[in-house]
Amino acid sequence: MSPFVHDLSVGEPAADAPVVVLVHGITANGLWWPRFAAELARRRPDVRILAPDLRGRAQSPADPDHGGLDVHVADLLAIAEAAPAPPLVVGHSMGAMVTALFSAAHPSALRGAVLVDGGLSFPLPPGLDVDATLATVLGPSLQRLTMSFPDEDAFVAFVATNPAIAGLLAGEDREAMLTYLRHDMVHGQDGLVRSSCSDAAIRADGRDLMAHPRLPGAVAAAVAAGVPMEFLWARRGLFDEPQGLYDEGRLAALALPEALRVTHVPDTNHFDILLHAEGIAATCDAVERLLAV
Repeated sequence: MSPFVHDLSVGEPAADAPVVVLVHGITANGLWWPRFAAELARRRPDVRILAPDLRGRAQSPADPDHGGLDVHVADLLAIAEAAPAPPLVVGHSMGAMVTALFSAAHPSALRGAVLVDGGLSFPLPPGLDVDATLATVLGPSLQRLTMSFPDEDAFVAFVATNPAIAGLLAGEDREAMLTYLRHDMVHGQDGLVRSSCSDAAIRADGRDLMAHPRLPGAVAAAVAAGVPMEFLWARRGLFDEPQGLYDEGRLAALALPEALRVTHVPDTNHFDILLHAEGIAATCDAVERLLAV
């Protein structure tokens, strides 16, 4: 079984066209990317743009014994091996963590990687309750996985309880967000609407985000193996709070490789970094730089 892969290319790129693979976050799906893909295609109409639904999301069901992030790494390898040449991989949030692991494990299978507000991890404090931390970090994104809603509007309204998402649904990004959210919706025979995300798979992936043994050194290992790589980060967090996942002090403490280009995208949060013009432009710039390597 392979994951479902969306082709977000514009037109029909040549069979040997460069490939860019877009890897979404923990409770997202492959339709997180259309606004970014449209801008990238405008700049580079020759590129084929692929975006998988990671296993346990939307059209890619998870196996009952879902094995966490390494499952997605194996799927990325299969997608890369099917491409005419090693692809460039762009990962957001958990997708950036998967991209970092993939880059470290299979450096010859890709031409470069762009990590967007993810991919760099920090040591865990001893005795941390991983499940409780996951629930706190993901909030409504995790809660919706076990909930039922009377209709699509109620589903969207619950997702909008996250202030970072509410702003996107209230502005020019609304239609793109609704398309993405509808791809996550499953309409049951009882008439209720639920998330397509597998709660078990998301929890297994979430535990790996905090405890995967190879994740803390993945970026350094990939860069040392010669993978061209860039990292972009947002100031604000998953709930639009002032403190995001990263800041200058946290990044300095990681002693990042000198070859890793780091870009701060001002006035963005963890989500809108890939939906607002500034973040889309900065990420497309990074992709274009790496395609030129």
